[in-house]
Amino acid sequence: MNDSTPKSLGLIAGKGVYPRLLANSARKQGVERLFAVAFRGETDRVIEKYVDEVAWLHLGQLGALLEAFRKSGMTKAVMVGQITPTHLFRLRLDRVALSVLSQLKERNAETIFGAVGDELRKVGVELMPASMFMEHTMPEPGVLTARAPTDEEKADIELGLKVAKTTSGLDIGQTVVIKRGTILAVEAFEGTDAAILRAGKLGGAGAVVVKVAKQGHDMRFDIPVIGEHTLKSLRRAGATAMAVEARRTILLDREEIVRLADRHGLCIVAAEFNRAG
Repeated sequence: MNDSTPKSLGLIAGKGVYPRLLANSARKQGVERLFAVAFRGETDRVIEKYVDEVAWLHLGQLGALLEAFRKSGMTKAVMVGQITPTHLFRLRLDRVALSVLSQLKERNAETIFGAVGDELRKVGVELMPASMFMEHTMPEPGVLTARAPTDEEKADIELGLKVAKTTSGLDIGQTVVIKRGTILAVEAFEGTDAAILRAGKLGGAGAVVVKVAKQGHDMRFDIPVIGEHTLKSLRRAGATAMAVEARRTILLDREEIVRLADRHGLCIVAAEFNRAG
């Protein structure tokens, strides 16, 4: 434990393995008490084994979330894990959530989560970067797999980065799929895996997937995350290579991801993203 490690930490836990992996890493790095707000129908119940206390809520209960954190005594929190996109249109919002959303001119991940962060601050909770305690999973530039990209894949990666640089600031999505110089898909509201599968249906095997953080990305939430589900989507779509943004993408269970990629001949690259160019 170093001077910057909090003794206690709150998690706003979505779906997938990310919440438990971060909780486990935080514990190993010296966090003594972990509290989680979890969502029914989203968060895996296994989170209860990794934290000291869990408050189970329904999506949209912002007032209850704030009250749970106030009672917990937490002063630091992180947002970890995803929320099923379609569920965001089926929320039963409480009075607090309705009041907060009514003040937003645009509704996207940055504005909504930013507003939640502002409300947390009012009850004495600072929202920390979602990469907290997960820095070891964020790769430096280079080829991560046994196979390096072919010349054709390199060209598609370069094009994907250019497209991502243009579109990432528009709150459309973080993922672009390219095949032989043709843009097959740009991620929209459906999410990364669905965008990859859509591209596979359009262009068949042989595509390259590029995923980056948006320009001016707020590292407190919505950091690009790659896990085993993404690897499965790459295989189903027949994609041959994937490039992620170095130092700004989390690879969940990195060793297993690389092992699976190597087994199936996939190439994964952590690429530099020249934002000044």
